[in-house]
Amino acid sequence: MAIPFSYSLRNLWTRRLTTILTVAGMALVVFVFAAILMLAAGLRQTLVDTGSPDNVVVIRKGSMSEVQSGMDRRQASVIETDPAIATGPAGERLAAKEVVVLISLPKRDQDKPANVVIRGVTPVSVLLRPQVRLSEGRLPRAGSAEIMAGLNIARRFKGGGIGEALRFGMRDWRIVGIFDAGNTGFNSEIWGDVDQMMQAFRRPVYSSVTFRLRDSQAFDAVKSRLESDPRLTAEAKRETRYYRDQSEMMATFLRIMGLSLTVIFSLGAVIGAMITMYAAVSNRTGEIGTMRALGFQRRSILAAFLVEALLLGFIGGCVGLFFASFMQLFTVSTMNFQTFSELAFSFTLTLDIAYQAMGFSLIMGLLGGVLPAIRASRMKIVEALRAE
Repeated sequence: MAIPFSYSLRNLWTRRLTTILTVAGMALVVFVFAAILMLAAGLRQTLVDTGSPDNVVVIRKGSMSEVQSGMDRRQASVIETDPAIATGPAGERLAAKEVVVLISLPKRDQDKPANVVIRGVTPVSVLLRPQVRLSEGRLPRAGSAEIMAGLNIARRFKGGGIGEALRFGMRDWRIVGIFDAGNTGFNSEIWGDVDQMMQAFRRPVYSSVTFRLRDSQAFDAVKSRLESDPRLTAEAKRETRYYRDQSEMMATFLRIMGLSLTVIFSLGAVIGAMITMYAAVSNRTGEIGTMRALGFQRRSILAAFLVEALLLGFIGGCVGLFFASFMQLFTVSTMNFQTFSELAFSFTLTLDIAYQAMGFSLIMGLLGGVLPAIRASRMKIVEALRAE
Protein backbone atom coordinates (compact mmCIF):
# COMPACT_ATOMS: atom_id res chain seq x y z
CA MET A 1 0.00 0.00 0.00
CA ALA A 2 1.50 3.34 -1.11
CA ILE A 3 1.37 6.56 0.88
CA PRO A 4 -0.43 9.37 -1.03
CA PHE A 5 1.68 12.14 -2.55
CA SER A 6 -0.43 14.71 -0.71
CA TYR A 7 0.96 13.37 2.56
CA SER A 8 4.45 14.59 1.67
CA LEU A 9 3.16 17.97 0.50
CA ARG A 10 1.14 18.46 3.67
CA ASN A 11 4.10 17.73 5.90
CA LEU A 12 6.28 20.26 4.06
CA TRP A 13 3.56 22.88 4.53
CA THR A 14 3.18 22.00 8.22
CA ARG A 15 6.92 22.69 8.76
CA ARG A 16 6.89 25.96 6.81
CA LEU A 17 9.82 27.67 8.54
CA THR A 18 12.29 24.81 8.23
CA THR A 19 11.06 24.13 4.69
CA ILE A 20 11.66 27.76 3.66
CA LEU A 21 15.14 27.81 5.22
CA THR A 22 16.14 24.55 3.55
CA VAL A 23 14.73 25.64 0.18
CA ALA A 24 16.57 28.97 0.48
CA GLY A 25 19.88 27.18 1.03
CA MET A 26 19.35 24.93 -1.98
CA ALA A 27 18.17 27.87 -4.09
CA LEU A 28 21.38 29.76 -3.30
CA VAL A 29 23.50 26.82 -4.44
CA VAL A 30 21.47 26.40 -7.63
CA PHE A 31 21.72 30.14 -8.28
CA VAL A 32 25.53 30.04 -8.05
CA PHE A 33 25.72 26.85 -10.11
CA ALA A 34 23.43 28.18 -12.86
CA ALA A 35 25.03 31.65 -12.89
CA ILE A 36 28.52 30.24 -13.48
CA LEU A 37 27.27 27.97 -16.27
CA MET A 38 25.38 30.92 -17.77
CA LEU A 39 28.55 33.00 -17.65
CA ALA A 40 30.54 30.33 -19.50
CA ALA A 41 27.70 29.82 -22.00
CA GLY A 42 27.45 33.57 -22.60
CA LEU A 43 31.17 33.82 -23.28
CA ARG A 44 31.07 30.87 -25.66
CA GLN A 45 27.97 32.08 -27.48
CA THR A 46 29.37 35.60 -27.87
CA LEU A 47 32.54 34.32 -29.52
CA VAL A 48 30.89 31.61 -31.61
CA ASP A 49 28.28 34.07 -32.88
CA THR A 50 31.14 36.36 -33.86
CA GLY A 51 32.06 34.00 -36.68
CA SER A 52 30.27 32.83 -39.81
CA PRO A 53 30.44 29.19 -41.03
CA ASP A 54 31.04 30.41 -44.59
CA ASN A 55 34.09 32.47 -43.60
CA VAL A 56 37.62 31.12 -43.25
CA VAL A 57 40.31 32.67 -41.05
CA VAL A 58 43.90 32.01 -42.09
CA ILE A 59 46.63 32.71 -39.52
CA ARG A 60 50.27 31.72 -39.14
CA LYS A 61 50.70 28.06 -38.26
CA GLY A 62 51.19 27.58 -34.52
CA SER A 63 49.50 30.87 -33.58
CA MET A 64 46.70 30.72 -31.03
CA SER A 65 45.07 33.97 -32.16
CA GLU A 66 45.34 36.84 -34.64
CA VAL A 67 47.23 38.89 -32.03
CA GLN A 68 50.08 36.35 -32.10
CA SER A 69 49.97 35.76 -35.85
CA GLY A 70 52.02 37.36 -38.61
CA MET A 71 51.63 36.94 -42.36
CA ASP A 72 53.73 38.85 -44.90
CA ARG A 73 52.26 40.53 -47.96
CA ARG A 74 53.44 37.80 -50.34
CA GLN A 75 51.68 35.06 -48.39
CA ALA A 76 48.55 37.19 -48.03
CA SER A 77 48.48 37.72 -51.80
CA VAL A 78 48.79 33.98 -52.43
CA ILE A 79 45.83 33.29 -50.15
CA GLU A 80 43.81 36.12 -51.69
CA THR A 81 44.01 34.52 -55.15
CA ASP A 82 42.58 31.14 -54.11
CA PRO A 83 39.84 30.11 -56.59
CA ALA A 84 37.45 29.05 -53.80
CA ILE A 85 36.97 32.65 -52.60
CA ALA A 86 33.52 34.10 -53.29
CA THR A 87 32.91 37.38 -55.08
CA GLY A 88 30.77 40.29 -53.91
CA PRO A 89 27.91 42.14 -55.64
CA ALA A 90 30.37 44.45 -57.43
CA GLY A 91 32.62 41.60 -58.50
CA GLU A 92 35.18 42.18 -55.75
CA ARG A 93 36.82 39.17 -54.11
CA LEU A 94 35.49 38.72 -50.58
CA ALA A 95 38.88 38.47 -48.87
CA ALA A 96 40.17 40.88 -46.24
CA LYS A 97 43.79 41.26 -45.14
CA GLU A 98 43.63 42.51 -41.55
CA VAL A 99 45.95 43.47 -38.72
CA VAL A 100 45.05 43.03 -35.05
CA VAL A 101 46.88 44.75 -32.19
CA LEU A 102 46.14 45.55 -28.55
CA ILE A 103 46.13 48.92 -26.82
CA SER A 104 45.31 49.93 -23.26
CA LEU A 105 42.38 52.29 -22.61
CA PRO A 106 40.91 53.59 -19.32
CA LYS A 107 37.33 52.64 -18.48
CA ARG A 108 34.68 55.31 -18.03
CA ASP A 109 33.42 54.21 -14.62
CA GLN A 110 36.61 53.46 -12.70
CA ASP A 111 39.51 54.88 -14.73
CA LYS A 112 41.06 51.42 -14.70
CA PRO A 113 42.92 50.51 -17.91
CA ALA A 114 42.10 47.41 -19.92
CA ASN A 115 43.32 45.94 -23.20
CA VAL A 116 41.21 46.64 -26.27
CA VAL A 117 41.46 45.09 -29.74
CA ILE A 118 42.32 47.42 -32.62
CA ARG A 119 41.49 45.82 -35.97
CA GLY A 120 42.84 47.23 -39.20
CA VAL A 121 40.21 46.47 -41.83
CA THR A 122 39.38 46.96 -45.51
CA PRO A 123 35.99 47.80 -47.08
CA VAL A 124 35.51 44.07 -47.68
CA SER A 125 35.76 43.40 -43.93
CA VAL A 126 32.29 44.87 -43.42
CA LEU A 127 30.86 42.74 -46.25
CA LEU A 128 32.27 39.62 -44.59
CA ARG A 129 30.51 40.45 -41.30
CA PRO A 130 26.82 41.20 -42.00
CA GLN A 131 26.16 41.26 -38.24
CA VAL A 132 28.14 44.52 -38.04
CA ARG A 133 25.75 47.42 -38.59
CA LEU A 134 26.51 51.13 -38.31
CA SER A 135 24.31 52.53 -35.55
CA GLU A 136 25.63 56.09 -35.44
CA GLY A 137 27.85 58.29 -37.59
CA ARG A 138 29.57 56.98 -40.73
CA LEU A 139 32.28 54.59 -41.89
CA PRO A 140 35.91 55.78 -41.64
CA ARG A 141 37.47 57.06 -44.85
CA ALA A 142 40.27 54.93 -46.29
CA GLY A 143 43.74 56.41 -45.82
CA SER A 144 42.64 58.66 -42.95
CA ALA A 145 43.10 58.70 -39.17
CA GLU A 146 39.42 57.95 -38.67
CA ILE A 147 38.12 54.95 -36.76
CA MET A 148 34.83 53.45 -35.65
CA ALA A 149 34.17 51.80 -32.30
CA GLY A 150 32.01 48.89 -31.22
CA LEU A 151 29.03 49.62 -29.02
CA ASN A 152 30.66 48.15 -25.91
CA ILE A 153 33.76 50.29 -26.45
CA ALA A 154 31.66 53.45 -26.78
CA ARG A 155 29.79 52.68 -23.57
CA ARG A 156 32.64 51.41 -21.40
CA PHE A 157 35.83 53.26 -22.37
CA LYS A 158 36.87 56.88 -22.18
CA GLY A 159 37.22 58.53 -25.54
CA GLY A 160 35.22 55.75 -27.21
CA GLY A 161 32.15 57.82 -28.09
CA ILE A 162 31.40 59.35 -31.46
CA GLY A 163 33.21 62.66 -32.01
CA GLU A 164 35.77 61.80 -29.34
CA ALA A 165 39.43 61.07 -30.02
CA LEU A 166 41.85 58.37 -28.93
CA ARG A 167 45.63 58.56 -29.00
CA PHE A 168 47.61 55.45 -29.84
CA GLY A 169 50.36 54.54 -32.26
CA MET A 170 51.78 58.07 -31.73
CA ARG A 171 48.74 59.56 -33.51
CA ASP A 172 45.33 61.00 -32.69
CA TRP A 173 42.39 59.06 -34.09
CA ARG A 174 38.91 60.55 -34.47
CA ILE A 175 35.89 58.31 -33.90
CA VAL A 176 33.43 59.00 -36.71
CA GLY A 177 31.12 56.01 -36.28
CA ILE A 178 29.69 53.56 -33.75
CA PHE A 179 28.77 50.08 -34.93
CA ASP A 180 26.57 47.47 -33.30
CA ALA A 181 27.58 43.87 -33.94
CA GLY A 182 24.90 42.37 -31.71
CA ASN A 183 25.96 39.76 -29.19
CA THR A 184 29.40 39.22 -30.74
CA GLY A 185 33.02 39.91 -29.89
CA PHE A 186 33.26 42.59 -32.61
CA ASN A 187 31.31 44.90 -30.30
CA SER A 188 34.44 45.05 -28.12
CA GLU A 189 36.75 46.16 -30.95
CA ILE A 190 37.86 49.38 -32.67
CA TRP A 191 38.14 49.35 -36.48
CA GLY A 192 40.23 51.53 -38.78
CA ASP A 193 42.00 51.47 -42.13
CA VAL A 194 44.44 48.55 -42.26
CA ASP A 195 47.22 50.44 -44.04
CA GLN A 196 47.06 53.32 -41.56
CA MET A 197 47.14 50.89 -38.63
CA MET A 198 50.18 49.07 -40.00
CA GLN A 199 52.01 52.37 -40.40
CA ALA A 200 51.04 53.61 -36.94
CA PHE A 201 52.11 50.42 -35.19
CA ARG A 202 55.09 49.80 -37.50
CA ARG A 203 53.71 46.42 -38.45
CA PRO A 204 55.18 45.16 -41.76
CA VAL A 205 52.94 42.07 -41.78
CA TYR A 206 49.23 41.28 -41.59
CA SER A 207 47.73 39.32 -38.71
CA SER A 208 45.28 37.27 -40.76
CA VAL A 209 43.42 36.86 -44.00
CA THR A 210 39.69 36.26 -43.77
CA PHE A 211 37.64 35.23 -46.78
CA ARG A 212 34.23 33.86 -47.69
CA LEU A 213 33.95 30.51 -49.41
CA ARG A 214 32.17 30.26 -52.75
CA ASP A 215 30.96 26.82 -51.59
CA SER A 216 30.88 26.15 -47.86
CA GLN A 217 31.27 22.40 -48.47
CA ALA A 218 34.66 23.00 -50.08
CA PHE A 219 36.31 23.98 -46.79
CA ASP A 220 38.26 20.75 -46.30
CA ALA A 221 39.76 20.98 -49.79
CA VAL A 222 40.66 24.66 -49.30
CA LYS A 223 42.21 23.95 -45.91
CA SER A 224 44.30 21.11 -47.32
CA ARG A 225 45.42 23.21 -50.29
CA LEU A 226 46.48 26.21 -48.20
CA GLU A 227 48.21 24.26 -45.44
CA SER A 228 50.17 22.11 -47.90
CA ASP A 229 51.29 25.03 -50.09
CA PRO A 230 55.10 25.31 -49.70
CA ARG A 231 54.87 29.10 -50.12
CA LEU A 232 52.77 29.38 -46.97
CA THR A 233 53.16 28.65 -43.27
CA ALA A 234 49.46 28.96 -42.61
CA GLU A 235 46.61 27.35 -40.73
CA ALA A 236 43.02 27.69 -41.96
CA LYS A 237 39.95 27.45 -39.74
CA ARG A 238 36.30 28.12 -40.20
CA GLU A 239 35.58 31.43 -38.52
CA THR A 240 33.11 29.80 -36.13
CA ARG A 241 35.72 27.23 -35.08
CA TYR A 242 38.37 29.91 -34.69
CA TYR A 243 36.24 31.91 -32.25
CA ARG A 244 35.04 28.77 -30.46
CA ASP A 245 38.69 27.93 -29.77
CA GLN A 246 39.13 31.45 -28.40
CA SER A 247 36.47 30.75 -25.76
CA GLU A 248 37.65 27.32 -24.61
CA MET A 249 40.30 28.35 -22.08
CA MET A 250 38.18 31.00 -20.37
CA ALA A 251 35.02 28.88 -20.42
CA THR A 252 36.91 25.94 -18.91
CA PHE A 253 38.31 28.17 -16.18
CA LEU A 254 34.82 29.48 -15.36
CA ARG A 255 33.35 25.97 -15.23
CA ILE A 256 36.09 24.69 -12.91
CA MET A 257 35.76 27.70 -10.64
CA GLY A 258 31.97 27.40 -10.63
CA LEU A 259 31.96 23.69 -9.88
CA SER A 260 34.45 24.20 -7.04
CA LEU A 261 32.28 26.88 -5.44
CA THR A 262 29.14 24.84 -6.03
CA VAL A 263 30.57 21.73 -4.37
CA ILE A 264 31.55 23.75 -1.30
CA PHE A 265 28.13 25.43 -1.04
CA SER A 266 26.23 22.23 -1.81
CA LEU A 267 27.76 20.48 1.20
CA GLY A 268 26.06 23.03 3.43
CA ALA A 269 22.77 22.67 1.54
CA VAL A 270 22.84 18.87 1.77
CA ILE A 271 23.58 19.02 5.51
CA GLY A 272 20.71 21.49 5.93
CA ALA A 273 18.33 19.19 4.07
CA MET A 274 19.52 16.24 6.14
CA ILE A 275 18.93 18.10 9.42
CA THR A 276 15.46 19.09 8.23
CA MET A 277 14.55 15.53 7.32
CA TYR A 278 15.99 14.07 10.52
CA ALA A 279 13.89 16.59 12.48
CA ALA A 280 10.84 15.53 10.49
CA VAL A 281 11.47 11.88 11.35
CA SER A 282 11.91 12.67 15.06
CA ASN A 283 8.73 14.77 15.21
CA ARG A 284 6.68 12.10 13.46
CA THR A 285 7.86 8.98 15.25
CA GLY A 286 4.39 8.16 16.54
CA GLU A 287 2.88 8.91 13.15
CA ILE A 288 5.33 6.52 11.51
CA GLY A 289 4.40 3.83 14.04
CA THR A 290 0.70 4.35 13.34
CA MET A 291 1.24 4.01 9.58
CA ARG A 292 3.20 0.82 10.10
CA ALA A 293 0.39 -0.52 12.33
CA LEU A 294 -2.16 0.33 9.60
CA GLY A 295 -0.26 -1.86 7.16
CA PHE A 296 2.00 0.53 5.29
CA GLN A 297 5.22 -1.26 4.36
CA ARG A 298 8.73 -0.06 5.05
CA ARG A 299 9.37 0.79 1.40
CA SER A 300 6.25 3.01 1.33
CA ILE A 301 7.53 5.03 4.28
CA LEU A 302 10.99 5.17 2.70
CA ALA A 303 9.45 6.44 -0.54
CA ALA A 304 7.32 9.05 1.27
CA PHE A 305 10.30 10.62 3.01
CA LEU A 306 12.40 10.51 -0.16
CA VAL A 307 9.59 12.30 -2.00
CA GLU A 308 9.66 15.03 0.66
CA ALA A 309 13.42 15.46 0.23
CA LEU A 310 13.10 15.54 -3.57
CA LEU A 311 10.32 18.12 -3.29
CA LEU A 312 12.66 20.30 -1.23
CA GLY A 313 15.27 19.95 -3.96
CA PHE A 314 12.75 20.63 -6.74
CA ILE A 315 11.39 23.78 -5.11
CA GLY A 316 14.91 24.99 -4.31
CA GLY A 317 15.94 24.39 -7.91
CA CYS A 318 12.96 26.30 -9.29
CA VAL A 319 13.59 29.27 -7.00
CA GLY A 320 17.33 29.32 -7.78
CA LEU A 321 16.71 29.17 -11.53
CA PHE A 322 14.07 31.88 -11.30
CA PHE A 323 16.50 34.35 -9.76
CA ALA A 324 19.38 33.20 -11.98
CA SER A 325 17.30 33.97 -15.09
CA PHE A 326 17.43 37.68 -14.21
CA MET A 327 21.21 37.60 -14.68
CA GLN A 328 20.52 37.67 -18.42
CA LEU A 329 19.69 41.36 -18.02
CA PHE A 330 23.31 42.15 -17.13
CA THR A 331 26.38 42.52 -19.33
CA VAL A 332 29.78 41.78 -17.85
CA SER A 333 33.29 42.19 -19.18
CA THR A 334 36.41 40.18 -18.56
CA MET A 335 39.78 39.50 -20.10
CA ASN A 336 39.89 36.85 -22.81
CA PHE A 337 42.80 34.58 -21.85
CA GLN A 338 43.57 33.81 -25.50
CA THR A 339 43.90 37.40 -26.72
CA PHE A 340 44.45 39.22 -23.38
CA SER A 341 41.84 41.76 -24.43
CA GLU A 342 38.65 43.02 -22.81
CA LEU A 343 35.51 41.20 -23.93
CA ALA A 344 31.94 42.14 -22.97
CA PHE A 345 29.21 39.50 -22.97
CA SER A 346 25.91 38.61 -21.29
CA PHE A 347 24.79 35.70 -19.13
CA THR A 348 22.98 33.12 -21.26
CA LEU A 349 20.42 30.65 -19.88
CA THR A 350 19.89 27.55 -22.03
CA LEU A 351 17.69 24.47 -21.63
CA ASP A 352 20.79 22.36 -20.94
CA ILE A 353 21.77 24.65 -18.08
CA ALA A 354 18.21 24.53 -16.69
CA TYR A 355 18.23 20.71 -16.83
CA GLN A 356 21.65 20.50 -15.19
CA ALA A 357 20.65 22.93 -12.42
CA MET A 358 17.41 21.07 -11.67
CA GLY A 359 19.18 17.72 -11.75
CA PHE A 360 21.83 19.01 -9.36
CA SER A 361 19.13 20.34 -7.03
CA LEU A 362 17.28 17.01 -7.01
CA ILE A 363 20.54 15.19 -6.25
CA MET A 364 21.11 17.52 -3.28
CA GLY A 365 17.60 16.74 -2.02
CA LEU A 366 18.13 13.01 -2.49
CA LEU A 367 21.47 13.02 -0.67
CA GLY A 368 19.99 15.03 2.17
CA GLY A 369 16.96 12.77 2.55
CA VAL A 370 18.20 9.24 1.96
CA LEU A 371 19.63 8.59 5.45
CA PRO A 372 16.65 10.06 7.37
CA ALA A 373 14.29 8.10 5.06
CA ILE A 374 16.14 4.86 5.80
CA ARG A 375 15.95 5.59 9.51
CA ALA A 376 12.20 6.19 9.28
CA SER A 377 11.59 2.99 7.33
CA ARG A 378 13.54 0.87 9.84
CA MET A 379 11.58 1.99 12.90
CA LYS A 380 9.88 -0.84 14.77
CA ILE A 381 6.14 -0.49 15.27
CA VAL A 382 6.13 -0.99 19.05
CA GLU A 383 9.02 1.39 19.74
CA ALA A 384 7.56 4.05 17.47
CA LEU A 385 4.14 3.89 19.14
CA ARG A 386 5.72 3.91 22.59
CA ALA A 387 7.68 7.05 21.72
CA GLU A 388 4.42 8.78 20.94
